[in-house]
Amino acid sequence: MSAKIQNKSEIKFSHPSQDTLVVHFAGDWLLETASPSTELFENEIKSVKTLRTVNYDTKNLTNWDSSLLLFLSKASDICVQRNIHIGMEGIPQGVRKLLDLASPKRQRKGITGKAGKKSFLVRVADTTLDFIRTSKEMSAFIGEAALAFGKLLCGKANFRRSDFMNVIQDSGAQALPIVTLISALVGLIFAFVGALQLKLFGAQIYVADIVGIAMVRVMGAIMTGIIMAGRTGASFAAQIGTMQVNEEVDALKTLGISPMEFLVLPRMLALALMMPLLCLYADLMGIIGGMVVGVFMLDLNFMEYFNQTKSAIALTHLWVGLFHSAVFGVLIALAGCLKGMQCGRSASAVGTATTSAVVTSIVSIIISTAIITIVCEVLGI
Repeated sequence: MSAKIQNKSEIKFSHPSQDTLVVHFAGDWLLETASPSTELFENEIKSVKTLRTVNYDTKNLTNWDSSLLLFLSKASDICVQRNIHIGMEGIPQGVRKLLDLASPKRQRKGITGKAGKKSFLVRVADTTLDFIRTSKEMSAFIGEAALAFGKLLCGKANFRRSDFMNVIQDSGAQALPIVTLISALVGLIFAFVGALQLKLFGAQIYVADIVGIAMVRVMGAIMTGIIMAGRTGASFAAQIGTMQVNEEVDALKTLGISPMEFLVLPRMLALALMMPLLCLYADLMGIIGGMVVGVFMLDLNFMEYFNQTKSAIALTHLWVGLFHSAVFGVLIALAGCLKGMQCGRSASAVGTATTSAVVTSIVSIIISTAIITIVCEVLGI
């Protein structure tokens, strides 16, 4: 078996002008070959006092690996220390991309975001432009999701039923403990706050009305939505964001599989389906929490509290609450998946996407609640 013949790595220098140095690379710049030291480069720079620019020539470079990157990185540091401009046009494009990824400036940007202090007007302009850009991206994402849903209805979507069931289990049954705790405590708080005022008028029995209507009409849906935004929406953003980092989303596109149909659609449908069920469960837990206060603190009879709750809650309240929860489910899933799809290519970007998904989901829940409440008021519901 014959070994591959490798060309010796070489470096030469030329001076097309008094203030310009051209570094000529030749041969195989590989780790297993003995590459020239950067001391040669540094000595050449020191020998020319008027040097202002360094250019590279790689026409005779046959192969390269990280040994060339290491040489160029050290050469860049030397030039920066001496305030010498570096012309990167002569080196291969792949080397330029790798050097850009490894640059300290790029690393700081990935960790701490944009550096530098900006004026108030610049920040307002940036925020406005970001809002416009985000609105456009959100609209486009919703449109793509609607098209994917249409293809699903026609039976043409790349949709795996097993993924759908996994998301249902994760966002449904496994969320019951936290929904139970939060909803029961919210019911307790409502009952305590109401009891303090109603006892002044001897109207403790109406605690059941306050807790029942508040939980069933809107608070059960809102609390469930906030819980799912922090739990499931963040999980969606982290999962898809990690797939972006590992280039798995790019692999799906290369295979001709739509990420919208394969990743987003199962999550959106599962959460839209499970949110009303979780909302019903949260309503029940909130009423039980209020009942604990009514029975043990206000000395109300269990059946008395139950009958008062039953007479206070109308079917309209239940439908309004379920509508809230279904809308919240779609919004949380869209926000989580959108931020995951927009995630960058670094570990810090996944954290940023997750945080952004939670914030976007909660803001969407509040805004949609306000809109639905106003519409219900106008319609007299």
